[in-house]
Amino acid sequence: MRALLSVSDKTGLTPFAAELARRGWELVSTGGTAKALGDAGLAVTGISAITNFPEMMDGRVKTLHPAVHGGILARRHRPDDLAAISAQGITPIDLVVVNLYPFQETAKKPGVAFDELIENIDIGGPSMVRSAAKNFRDVLIVVSPGDYDSVLHQLARPDGPSLDFRYQLMRKAFMHTAFYDSAIAAAFMRIETPEKGDGSNFPPAPAKIRPVPFSHHPQPRTLRYGENPHQKAEWTPRDDAGKWTVHQGKELSYTNLLDLDAAMRIVLEFTEPAAAVIKHTNPCGAATGPTAAEAYVAARDADALSAFGGIVGLNRPIDEATARALTSTFIEAVIAPGLEPGAADILATKANLRVVTTDFAVARTGPFADTGDIRTILGGMLTQQSDHVDEALDAWPSALSGQSTIYDAVFPKVVTKRAPTAEEWEALRFAWRVCAHVKSNAVIFTARDRTLAVGAGQMSRVDAVNIAVAKAAGKLQASVAASDAFFPFRDGLDAVAAAGATAVVQPGGSKRDDEVIAAADEQGLAMVFTGRRHFRH
Repeated sequence: MRALLSVSDKTGLTPFAAELARRGWELVSTGGTAKALGDAGLAVTGISAITNFPEMMDGRVKTLHPAVHGGILARRHRPDDLAAISAQGITPIDLVVVNLYPFQETAKKPGVAFDELIENIDIGGPSMVRSAAKNFRDVLIVVSPGDYDSVLHQLARPDGPSLDFRYQLMRKAFMHTAFYDSAIAAAFMRIETPEKGDGSNFPPAPAKIRPVPFSHHPQPRTLRYGENPHQKAEWTPRDDAGKWTVHQGKELSYTNLLDLDAAMRIVLEFTEPAAAVIKHTNPCGAATGPTAAEAYVAARDADALSAFGGIVGLNRPIDEATARALTSTFIEAVIAPGLEPGAADILATKANLRVVTTDFAVARTGPFADTGDIRTILGGMLTQQSDHVDEALDAWPSALSGQSTIYDAVFPKVVTKRAPTAEEWEALRFAWRVCAHVKSNAVIFTARDRTLAVGAGQMSRVDAVNIAVAKAAGKLQASVAASDAFFPFRDGLDAVAAAGATAVVQPGGSKRDDEVIAAADEQGLAMVFTGRRHFRH
């Protein structure tokens, strides 16, 4: 039996390899892995002895060879495959132990040079992983040191490793390479095209290099089902993106996780205590307050009917007062940065309530903060940078000259004759941070610290206004409104004014901005342009 070992993460490697050798396995290895095993006194066959070709170009080419991949891919039940490799003097490889160059760790280094990133893109490693995973019925593929013990246990079985075990290793292997490629793709999405092809104008700013976090040990968890009971689903948490701890309640579902993510994204916009209540990834209520409990009650009561059975996000640990508020009505799940003593006992009175905590500091400033977005479509895969409401990170001014024009480069800016009052400025900034998380087309109405009505996901902006007005039942006098994209015609602005709003925030940028500004001036509204759209599909 032959094992090929080539790893960057050498945790537990030597005792694992030593046990394989004790059981009669031939160890084949590359570069630094071969040296580590040799230094431990183990007999190792170098990869060049297998390929009859030297490692070259600083190790860029070493395993990309038929003697390696033929030995991995040969199907043991196919006499023609076995005859083919025998004719070429190729020995089957029965176990592949590979984890990949530390691209993510390299990308995290402050001021890392562009060429260093390039050199940490693994080529041969993913190829071997994929080859072994494809032939999982005959070849064990191991990408995580955490699996070494279970591999040894399975090898000791009278019939050898079970098919189910082989299949689980295969799934983990493809997840490993998927996360790895995602990290690379996301990193280079954040780096501008170099002026020269040799990377001489790098290193780029460290903030530009924030790849999708991936784990060396992804552990997919089977969910009850997907969006619907007939759809199977899995969840693969990222070990380095803030561990999600489930303290109680029913098993998390696919839609629970989507809604928890949506809730968390909203409350991360705020440094003061904040809460969001989510239904189908849209906020039915969001609020800030002196305490988390008060923020939650305000968010819930913004649309109490829709909040029933909702998902809650809090940016403060759950204390006893918040726990009592959460259990006073029916909600499905809550996510927060912590759980204080005494709160757990109160939450436990609602046995089915899912309670999740995670490290919000990592989510706000760590690699998770800018993972990028990855979605599949029937025609392939889409990736994009994450959307952040950076223009509202700092407090907006309480007064601004009304003399600015729509052509000024400074945002946010007043484009109407009347500037917002101090309270309106505060409300507009609150509205803008929440509106960015509502499905488009979106128009929302808020006070300075809470939503009053949310018009989400409509085909026209006027429809979004009308839905929000209908839900508000006349509560929008002296409110402010936010629109995630510009008003293409004045009808949307007129509808906002008719609802009772006194100030509006929108990106601007329409061919009819002058017409919309004139409509706002006619009705005495203050209007602010941000210069940035926040569509959410």
